[in-house]
Amino acid sequence: MARPLMAVILAGGLATRLGETTRATPKALLPVGGRPFLAWQLERIARSGFSDVLLLTGHLADAIAEFVGDGSGFGLRARSVSDGPKLLGTAGALRRALDALDEDFLVTYGDSYLPFDYSAPLRDLRAHPEALGTMSVYRNAGQWDASNTMIRDDHVVRYEKGANAPELDYIDYGAVALRREVIAAVAPDVPHGLDAIQSDLARRGVLRACRATERFYEIGSHAGLAELDTVLSKGDLP
Repeated sequence: MARPLMAVILAGGLATRLGETTRATPKALLPVGGRPFLAWQLERIARSGFSDVLLLTGHLADAIAEFVGDGSGFGLRARSVSDGPKLLGTAGALRRALDALDEDFLVTYGDSYLPFDYSAPLRDLRAHPEALGTMSVYRNAGQWDASNTMIRDDHVVRYEKGANAPELDYIDYGAVALRREVIAAVAPDVPHGLDAIQSDLARRGVLRACRATERFYEIGSHAGLAELDTVLSKGDLP
């Protein structure tokens, strides 16, 4: 029997770009298309074949934990781990939750809606034991956000968050499969970003690329929130 699939959702951000909108409501629970955003995301993850989801929370963590519960309402087994009083960044939050991580897992963001098979990067990683990660990428060419990734064959050979250099025509799509050992190597209780890990894996030649064909959506800005609300309300996404 195939091993279960675990998805980790990074939902601990302060959502400063949204101002008062998220003062009393965590970003992941903002209404989009008539429902809390997280409901859409969890259902898509469940449809992609995942059985387990780990939510790494921070701002208004109790509200997220209460909404998700044990995950059964979404066809999942769910667990939440709070960042606590000290913010440690995306990789730091993963390191804090190390004991809850499977041998391999998918990481995505609590403000990203990705119209693709969330399991594809994790299945690719499992098929290539020589790799330490598989990052989903999209041929963006600077269209939706700053392109930050260079692909060669089936590998990410360069990743620079915020670079937007002309030769970087792909973008980090917002979901990466990792082996637990990658996070175990991060120093505990020290702020660390997931982008630094992805850059390092690319330099070492151990980060594979999983190409997505549909554009990504995000709710980290008012414009992104309004756009996704429109497309989900119309049922325009695959």
